[in-house]
Amino acid sequence: MYTGLQHAHSYIAYLALILLIVASINAIIGMTSNKEFKDGDRKISLFALIFTHTQLLIGIILYFVSPMVQSFSVAMKDSTLRLYALEHPLINIIAVVLITIGWSRHKKMTTSKAKFKSIAIMYALGTILILSRIPWSAWL
Repeated sequence: MYTGLQHAHSYIAYLALILLIVASINAIIGMTSNKEFKDGDRKISLFALIFTHTQLLIGIILYFVSPMVQSFSVAMKDSTLRLYALEHPLINIIAVVLITIGWSRHKKMTTSKAKFKSIAIMYALGTILILSRIPWSAWL
């Protein structure tokens, strides 16, 4: 089960990152070009949100079954273990919260520019946070 969760967490991460980057770029382009917020724009952002939440759910499950993060006292002394035990989960939860806020705020906006701006800012911030805490040495 642990290995399957690790693989799912890694493969869905690629999809989530690609969708977040596409949604962020789409929102930035939409905001700067004053285009109308259409159903396709909404779907891109929604799929990014769905895959990000799926990634978070798998990550939380993986966190509790992972032998790597079972002892916090040792993890705080080792930078690699600290990344897996504390930094990666905490920063990514914050990133998912920002992305969710961006999605929720866009639904309340009345103008297309405001919708694009909400998604552009929050999704881009979330993407940057996620990229900052990926364990690149293990991921690539």
